[in-house]
Amino acid sequence: MNYFHLNRRLLTTFMLAASLGFLTGCQSVDSRIKENPQLFANLDAESQAKIKQGNIDLGFTEDMVYLALGAPDQKREVRSGKGLSTAWIYNSYFERYDGTRFVGYDRRLYYDSARNTYHVNFVPVYAATYRPEAEERIRVVFENGKVTVIEQTKN
Repeated sequence: MNYFHLNRRLLTTFMLAASLGFLTGCQSVDSRIKENPQLFANLDAESQAKIKQGNIDLGFTEDMVYLALGAPDQKREVRSGKGLSTAWIYNSYFERYDGTRFVGYDRRLYYDSARNTYHVNFVPVYAATYRPEAEERIRVVFENGKVTVIEQTKN
């Protein structure tokens, strides 16, 4: 097996393991509701339906937003003329193509039948590279414990 194929196999195995680890670490709306069933049961039917769909609305509490969206990627304190508020930020994570890069050499063995000898040639190997990126997807602002602003990216 040559260098390029070995690296590709290792990279594929690593990406698969990382993906499985990410998926097992994710919580679903249902699992978050099971964490606090009493809170969910005390909500009106409209709020329950929104939360089950992973949606939020103005006036929701931090606990309700957690049920719908999960834990935020970041929490920020916001000071304005109105006073102090809290912003929860949810990101989207992806990999951006970063071009092709040199990753090493592949060793090739050639037989020279005229001289009855073997020759080793080293051929450069290039591979596509990617870099992780995070992009803000949703920003939720709470004032006095209730959602007052929802900013969401549009496609």
